[in-house]
Amino acid sequence: MIKPNRLSPEQYAENFSDIKPPFDNKEAALVEANRCLFCYDAPCTKSCPTSIDIPKFIKQITTDNIKGSAHTIFVSNILGGGCARVCPVEKLCEGSCVYNLLNEPPIPIARLQRYSTDPAIENKWELFHRKPDIPVKVAVVGAGPAGLSCAHVLSREGINVTIFEKEAKGGGLMTYGIAAYKVTPESCQDEVDYITSLGGIDIKYNQTLGVDFSLDDLQRDYDAVYLGIGVGLANKLNIPGEDLEGVEDAIRFIYDLRSHPLNKIAVGDRVAVIGMGNTAIDAATQSKRLGAKEVTMVYRRTASEKTCTQHELDIALLDGCNMLWLAAPKEIVGTNGKVSALVCDLMKLGAPDKSGRPAPEPTGETITLQVDMVIKATGQSPYTELVNQEHLDNQKGKISVHNTATNIPSVFAGGDCVNGGKEAVDAVQAGKDGAAAILDFLKIKSK
Repeated sequence: MIKPNRLSPEQYAENFSDIKPPFDNKEAALVEANRCLFCYDAPCTKSCPTSIDIPKFIKQITTDNIKGSAHTIFVSNILGGGCARVCPVEKLCEGSCVYNLLNEPPIPIARLQRYSTDPAIENKWELFHRKPDIPVKVAVVGAGPAGLSCAHVLSREGINVTIFEKEAKGGGLMTYGIAAYKVTPESCQDEVDYITSLGGIDIKYNQTLGVDFSLDDLQRDYDAVYLGIGVGLANKLNIPGEDLEGVEDAIRFIYDLRSHPLNKIAVGDRVAVIGMGNTAIDAATQSKRLGAKEVTMVYRRTASEKTCTQHELDIALLDGCNMLWLAAPKEIVGTNGKVSALVCDLMKLGAPDKSGRPAPEPTGETITLQVDMVIKATGQSPYTELVNQEHLDNQKGKISVHNTATNIPSVFAGGDCVNGGKEAVDAVQAGKDGAAAILDFLKIKSK
């Protein structure tokens, strides 16, 4: 049965507490910071899409220069606080730490990053000073990591920026699309408030491109436009029974969880999650932590081809989620209009497909899971209809750009709406790149 309010307030609080808690005292942070070898040409920095000078900010921690450390982080990644919580550091900075080659634990870079950024955000340290206003206005569409990053860089140069955001809060997927035990809505709001505290950034909420305004409107009123609209349309399974009650898409499920009290989120007794990316992991683990008795993740390939990280998979396994490998959904069976079972084709791996991974092929056998809820986490599609409506050149919905510039004069774009979906830290860098291109464009325009 799908129902809310399965657990006590204490159980909800425990299940959704911070999965990567910060250091609880200065001494613990210093012990880890002093382990850093401060490598020349540091591989951790090379592995960070925003190129944070990691040895420098850690060295500043060891000298008790926490404000300097926070500035070193924020000058490269203004969302360094949130990224420290949600980044897959095990395949980025921490995964590149030389200690891994010595069979020792890597430096806990993310926790050290939080050690510096948490107090900066909480106390609103003034680490940046905005240059005097200049008579230039830029519109940014989307208050996610790309849009916020772009806006902050532009505002530091004295440009007045207006962000148009379709949701009621900023942060994008950081706020609405990531597991609540990684980053809370409150911490996301604190980060948005910190970014806008610089001044010169105005966010207009509940404003949707293509509905409340068009690119033509923005071009008329602003000197340049940056699009950071992300992706958000969940891919369909295209199988019988997909419209039954009890079938949810992972993005909507996580969105509801992030925007409503935990005890108001309904979850089934037996849940099947289709997919094996990080969003699928988030949907599965949160289903279990909401009180589902049994959660099974269904994936058409093997563990070797999974798209989530091993760290994420370990979280799901520790939470008691089951894994069904080499199985693809074939049909969702219903009783009285509600989900009652999931029929899956058993698969085998064949020759590599376009992704370079072995392509799954049906064996002719099936397996049936008795479930009352199915969550689809098979990826997201770009806003193809929207970008075509706005006359943007695109490839299957992904906006085509050259150095972040679109085919429309004065309109730039970056982040997931261009690359189809990467990490939050990649979007932050895309926002920086977009700001640099806009600054260059405005200089040319002013001559």
